[in-house]
Amino acid sequence: MLGLLEPYDPAGRVLVPRGVYTPQEDTLLLREALEREAMDVGMDVLDVGTGSGLLALAAARRGARVTAVDRTRRAVLTTRVNAALARLRVDVVRGDLLAPAVGRRFDLILSNPPYVPAPCAAAPRRGRARAWDAGLDGRLLVDRLCDGVAELLRPTGVLLLVHSVLCGVPATLERLERAGLRAEVTDRRYVAFGPVLLSRKQWLTGRGLITPGDEKEELVIIRAHPVR
Repeated sequence: MLGLLEPYDPAGRVLVPRGVYTPQEDTLLLREALEREAMDVGMDVLDVGTGSGLLALAAARRGARVTAVDRTRRAVLTTRVNAALARLRVDVVRGDLLAPAVGRRFDLILSNPPYVPAPCAAAPRRGRARAWDAGLDGRLLVDRLCDGVAELLRPTGVLLLVHSVLCGVPATLERLERAGLRAEVTDRRYVAFGPVLLSRKQWLTGRGLITPGDEKEELVIIRAHPVR
């Protein structure tokens, strides 16, 4: 079934079918960061892990040439439908993380990748958990993104990445810097545990990722650009 999400305003509505990640606080925090970026008409934007396409559409509304990538067929179809309903042009492709964009260069790369630590070391191959589970430390996709994103950025390009402190902010900053990018945390927001983290409180506590009384997680926006 399709549901209607209304994050902030009528221009931001998207259809979200069952099985596609519903934009939540992390998506909306990333959208706020996107809105602060200076954008020229015709600039090239890559949205990695687009889900419903909310961020891709936000960039397209500002005149960007947007490529949106997701690994699931349902998310790709959903973004195409949402772009058509909004009468916006977005190139939506199915593929693994950055692979569909190799060889190209972008002015802005956005990503809200799966980052939730999970009891299973491997990423799920099917089901809803593909949108959030990312191995024991939550870094299965974040690390790959950090290692490959520099090659896709123009010299003046910018990466905006959102994830939870549960998967390690210092590790992300260090990895991006090793890849030749200057990275910093620009935004922080505490949000209440959702159903996934609530169901894993005991496991997360045992791993030392939270304390027994924790009820909120901290989300961060990391902004990175090539060293100039």
